[in-house]
Amino acid sequence: MRRRNYGPWLVGLGAALWGTESAWRIPLNRLFDAQVIVFWEHVLILLMLLPLLISKLAHLPRINARTWGYLIFSAFAGSAVGTIFFTLALKYGNPTVVNVILNIQPVISTLGAFFLFGDRLSPRFFFYAGIAILAGIFLSVEHPTLIGESFEKAGLNLGTGYALVCAVFWGLSTVAGRGTMIGMPLRLAASLRIAVGLICMTLILLIYGKLNRVSLWPPAAQGHMTTAIVALLLLASISGGIPLLIYFEGLRLTRASTAGYFEMMQTLAAVCITWGFFHAALHWHQVIAGIVLMAAVAMVQRAQAAVESV
Repeated sequence: MRRRNYGPWLVGLGAALWGTESAWRIPLNRLFDAQVIVFWEHVLILLMLLPLLISKLAHLPRINARTWGYLIFSAFAGSAVGTIFFTLALKYGNPTVVNVILNIQPVISTLGAFFLFGDRLSPRFFFYAGIAILAGIFLSVEHPTLIGESFEKAGLNLGTGYALVCAVFWGLSTVAGRGTMIGMPLRLAASLRIAVGLICMTLILLIYGKLNRVSLWPPAAQGHMTTAIVALLLLASISGGIPLLIYFEGLRLTRASTAGYFEMMQTLAAVCITWGFFHAALHWHQVIAGIVLMAAVAMVQRAQAAVESV
């Protein structure tokens, strides 16, 4: 009864809070480079989760090499690189399109689980996945009648490309995260992922020559100190550490097949923010394509749930 009553709603609440991140990333994109935003995000979230990490350090010697491999890939692909591409997508594309098109992640993660863990695919998987991909294409194209002339006139831009790359990284990160959860406690996995992600971000900044005072806190941020600090704190707390804990607690009490539907609260919250507050509207064909995309992904999850329960 406990699982049935509020577990899915915790998943929905956590996902909805994740969906608020556009409200902070979009203003921060005007003050920092994308890599620097993700770096500071990791620093602040790790500070929040440090008590959890310290309390679970005794489990570290029990973690095998395979689990470490999954964790490192999950942190690199999802926590670090994927988040950079998401931040870039919001900067160069229509934020509403970006947030809706990311719903294609479950298709990618399902395929990844098939190749990595040998998960069974439903006979209907490719049908619904094909619909989702076609809907994603129509969603990405602002003026489909002009696509024959040029991609630029059709409205395809860097933001769309970054969103698709982000979806690939986040989808594969989900698969690696599953492998991580098998080999270590959930709370340790969540906090270690942030810690490893911070190491990855530090190395990325070092490679790009941005691990210095001017890049970490540029003149634009210095000129808008309050906005920069408040937005970073809100990104790391309301849209970062807090939903992470709420979501995983809800996931513990919810069937994975049910959780998939409640995770779409992230899209609803994101669209309310990007369309309602930043006026990133969609054309009528994009609205229809977005609805078809989410419906197709929901059917993918339903079909896969039926296979997993056999």
